[in-house]
Amino acid sequence: MITLIGLGAGDLDLLSRGADRAIRDASRTGELLLRTEHHASAIALRAEGVEFETFDSLYESCPDFAAVYSKIAEAVISRNPVTYAVPGHPLIGEESSRLILEMAESLSIPVRIISSGSFIESTLSALRISMADGIDIRDALTLPLTDSLSNEGFSTEGRLNPARPILLFQVYDSASASHAKLALMRVFPDEWEVHIVRHAGISGEEELQKLPLYQLDRQPLDHLTAVYVPALTAPKRPRDFYSLVGLMSRLRAPEGCPWDREQNRMSLRKYLLEETYEALEAIESGDDDLICEELGDVLLQVVFYSQLAAEEGIFNIDDVTSHIVEKLVRRHPHVFGEVIAADSSEVLRNWERIKRGEKGYEKRSDSVLEGVPLQMPSLMRAMEMSKRAAKAGFDWPDLSGVLRKVMEELAELQAELTASDPDARRVEEELGDLFFTLVQIARKLGLDAEESLRVMLRRFEKRYRHIEQAAVAQGFSLSDLTLDQMNDLWENAKIETGSIIPP
Repeated sequence: MITLIGLGAGDLDLLSRGADRAIRDASRTGELLLRTEHHASAIALRAEGVEFETFDSLYESCPDFAAVYSKIAEAVISRNPVTYAVPGHPLIGEESSRLILEMAESLSIPVRIISSGSFIESTLSALRISMADGIDIRDALTLPLTDSLSNEGFSTEGRLNPARPILLFQVYDSASASHAKLALMRVFPDEWEVHIVRHAGISGEEELQKLPLYQLDRQPLDHLTAVYVPALTAPKRPRDFYSLVGLMSRLRAPEGCPWDREQNRMSLRKYLLEETYEALEAIESGDDDLICEELGDVLLQVVFYSQLAAEEGIFNIDDVTSHIVEKLVRRHPHVFGEVIAADSSEVLRNWERIKRGEKGYEKRSDSVLEGVPLQMPSLMRAMEMSKRAAKAGFDWPDLSGVLRKVMEELAELQAELTASDPDARRVEEELGDLFFTLVQIARKLGLDAEESLRVMLRRFEKRYRHIEQAAVAQGFSLSDLTLDQMNDLWENAKIETGSIIPP
């Protein structure tokens, strides 16, 4: 049997009775191994005549910590039965214990764990902080300095949450402290006050120091040092993506906003559409600050919908981002795989091929018009549907054919309008036919029908505002003028504003 023992924070008064008894029993039989003698408990035990071997020599002979812990684990397994003692708790930040447990399980060797208090209890006692407050306990060496983009996609594994207090171990020298500082400064202000706790739980040696985060790696540190980072107060928290997610959850909470709590999927539809159009308008304006603001409004709608789904236990925002990351990676094999794509046309062909092989695609109909959204603006939908039909060969051979069709549809509309008893439904149908045919002119010319109409509307708006202002300048309101007078102002507006409004 292998016995794993925790030596506690460093004061023998904090060593558990079971651990003390097992240590002394193993010492008498020559079966006591310690990872290191550089710990207050080990020094105190040696002073009391407890005999043991250590693995300190491996720290000098091995190239890195991984090699040290691997050799320790192999040595402990080979000495079975044996007692192996480590600083603190055997299962808290102790890589050698983890390796020993893995090896012992594979070899069916029983393991007994006898714990004493870890650095956590002693550090929290020094700080006068309750564990019930919720603390993120991390190995400082594993803190991420960046969010990485790998073949599996965008990874934010290990990201720190500044809304929770953080307790770090493995901050034992300037290099580890510098790594921790850089990682923390990604989400905490440089001036944020952190607490350094040295020799927690060791009578007469315990020290507590408060200092700004940016000074963390300028202090004396050793292997009995821990760092506590208080949670950011709400006004200081970074306004990042997960702050938005948390804010939305708060607004939907029972004590949150009554309006937000009343919303549902159907009621939010119009806001998603409105915010999307406002974002498009901002993009067209070229105002970067406005673009940033309006894109945030669009993002809010995504987060809002995800919050509603999370409350119903259907999906959450992480599921939403996970789906799109997986889709992007899957549909870009020329970036994340071995596929070669010579140009954007080949990228699009690969995209369509991959999409057809995805789950759920087989449930769609075989029509080329499948998947054109019903809620898409009509001009855009007409353009997309006609593009798909044209790819299948259903198209006029040239622009002249479309122009003839326009005249034909216009004649049919005129005939319906001049009938002795016009049928409103038929007028609507003929008008729709004319609109659809006009869209084909844009498609044939490589223009965007929706954009063409929007440019015209912007031009109309600018000119109409011009004639409103011109009327006021002459002491009239527009409604006071005759149609001829309005037309005169309109012609002047065309000259003043120009025929084309730059984007």
